Amino acid sequence: MKGKSSRRDFLTAGLSLPIAGVASSMRLPARSERSSIKLEYRALGKTGLKVTTVGFGCMVTSSGSVIERAADLGINHFDTAREYQNGNNERMVGAALKRKRKEIVLASKTDGRDKQAALKELDTSLRELGTDYLDIWYLHEKDHPDQVPDDLVEALQVAKQQGKVRFIGVSTHGGQAQLIPWMVTKGAFDVVLTSYNFSMGAGLDPLLEQASNAGMGVVAMKVMAGGFRRPDPNSPTQQRLGRGGGMLSALKWTLKNPHVHTTIPSMTSLSQLDENIRAMAEAYTEAEDKLLARQLEYLTPLYCRMCGKCEGTCAKGLPVEDILRFLAYADGYGQFSLGRERFKKLSAELSQVRCRECLTCTVSCPFGVQVTSRLSRAQELFA
Repeated sequence: MKGKSSRRDFLTAGLSLPIAGVASSMRLPARSERSSIKLEYRALGKTGLKVTTVGFGCMVTSSGSVIERAADLGINHFDTAREYQNGNNERMVGAALKRKRKEIVLASKTDGRDKQAALKELDTSLRELGTDYLDIWYLHEKDHPDQVPDDLVEALQVAKQQGKVRFIGVSTHGGQAQLIPWMVTKGAFDVVLTSYNFSMGAGLDPLLEQASNAGMGVVAMKVMAGGFRRPDPNSPTQQRLGRGGGMLSALKWTLKNPHVHTTIPSMTSLSQLDENIRAMAEAYTEAEDKLLARQLEYLTPLYCRMCGKCEGTCAKGLPVEDILRFLAYADGYGQFSLGRERFKKLSAELSQVRCRECLTCTVSCPFGVQVTSRLSRAQELFA
């Protein structure tokens, strides 16, 4: 990665679709333009929903025009959450998708800690989104079964019975090994939203296959492996794919898994939208394996793969995986305010810890992340 540039800075308008003016015009596409775009659909488990394999993660989007454009081009799955942008994201998403509501699959999430709080958040989400129902409603950021008590499961089921949501699920960043088998056994969930990208290799493949075979819809997030970019202008593959080729290849890598039904890459610009739609139309190649191998070498000391193996190993009690994820928002995606916002939610005791004051670090990453330096950077950047 060169400096601290945002993902937007690495994308160019030269990544063109077989349509006119995606990066330069905000006009609505003509019927002939829409028909020229190759969209790939997959069934979302047993829900009966058919979703584009590339959906839209709205978390860091600041312009509703990009969301509206994506819907006009045919993307039909959009993901937000009650907490995104301090609650403002849902309002923007709802306004952008109002005229397309019946044509799209709309998902949101709750951080509610109990049944009453979750159901109250759902009502707020519906009001802000300007809709009577959600297609998918998730319990947000759960990495262990004990974080999903019976009363939260009951909240999901009550909302479904009331017709406020059609399908229910759980999102997880790093708890797949425990959470997915439990969700399959529990039999109460329709969809799982999980981190999955090329840096995780085949380690998660059996779990995604288990969920898919059980009839659960599988939605992949964090598909860009932190968004860290190292421009490689001498690479023939990257020359062909453009400066954003590494991220395009990362998305295509995820899509080649048949047990991933859809993805929700973040998009903040029309050029990113252009690039991500290309992933549905282009085959993944062996040359891209080599490109991603070089990318993996670059990001190994930077990017936490959220394997959970460092949990509980910090002598000061730091949630290492979470803090590294907050830092990736800033360093990888250029979203400093989001990273700082998440860091500031740590307890006062944890936010005051300074890793450079420890003589030795008790945390060891099996994948080679430079934990001490990365945590120190987060503390210096956000505190």
